[in-house]
Amino acid sequence: MSAKQAASSKPFLEEGSFPAHVGVIMDGNGRWAVRRGQIRTQGHLEGLKTAKKIVKAASDMGIAYLTLYVFSTENWKRTAEEVGFIMGLVKQYLAAELDFFRRNRIRIRYAGDARGLPPDIAREIREVCDDTRDFSGLQVILALNYGGRDEIVRGIRRLLEALPSGGELTEAAFRQYLDNPDIPDPDLIIRTAGEMRISNFLLWEGAYTEYWVSEKLWPDFTEEDFALAVTRFQGRERRYGGVTG
Repeated sequence: MSAKQAASSKPFLEEGSFPAHVGVIMDGNGRWAVRRGQIRTQGHLEGLKTAKKIVKAASDMGIAYLTLYVFSTENWKRTAEEVGFIMGLVKQYLAAELDFFRRNRIRIRYAGDARGLPPDIAREIREVCDDTRDFSGLQVILALNYGGRDEIVRGIRRLLEALPSGGELTEAAFRQYLDNPDIPDPDLIIRTAGEMRISNFLLWEGAYTEYWVSEKLWPDFTEEDFALAVTRFQGRERRYGGVTG
C-alpha cells in the first residue's frame, strides 16, 4: 500500500518524509466510557481496538517504530479493578494477536520495568518478544509499567555498574543503558484527549521530538487522524536548537 492509499482520501502524505519513530500517549479511555454512561473499563476495551487499527496504519505507511504508552509507573494509583482489567487486556491482546503480528511481520518489543509487572504478564511479554524477534516490519514498543524518570534512574544504575573506574560519562555512553538503545529517538509524539502534558513519557529520548495533540479521546482516534498527525509533522522544520536560513 502506498502512503497516499494509507492516508485514505483526506490527508496527503508526502513520500519519503515519514517519521521513523512515532510515540503515542493513548489518553482518554476512561473519559470516553464515562461520557457514555459506561464503566471505565469499557473505554480501555475500545481503546485496545483503536490501538490495533493504528498499529496496522503505521505498518502500512512503512513507519519503522511505534511506541505505545500502555501503562505508566503512576497508573498503579488507579483502582485495583481497573489495573487488573488493563493487565488482563494486555495479556489477552498479546496472546490473541500473534497471527496478526506474523501476517504483518510486526516485531513486539518492551520498554519499562518488567520486575514490577505481574509474573504472568511479564512472561507473556517475553514470549511474544521472542516469537517476533526476527520479523522485519514495524517494531511496536509496548511501554508498560514505564516512566521516563524511572527509565533514566534504571539506566544510571546500570551505567554505574558497568562504567570502568575513571571512564568518561557522555550522553552517548549513557544512552546505551536505556531500555532500547538501538531505537532512534521519536520524531513525533501524538497525544490524544487534548491534554498538553508529557506525562513522564520518553523524557530522555523526546528532547527534540515534535508533538501533535488531538482533541479526540483515544477510542475515537482513527487511521485518518494518525495520517493527519504525520502530515503535520511533514510540514514542520526541525532545527534541533539551531537556525536555518
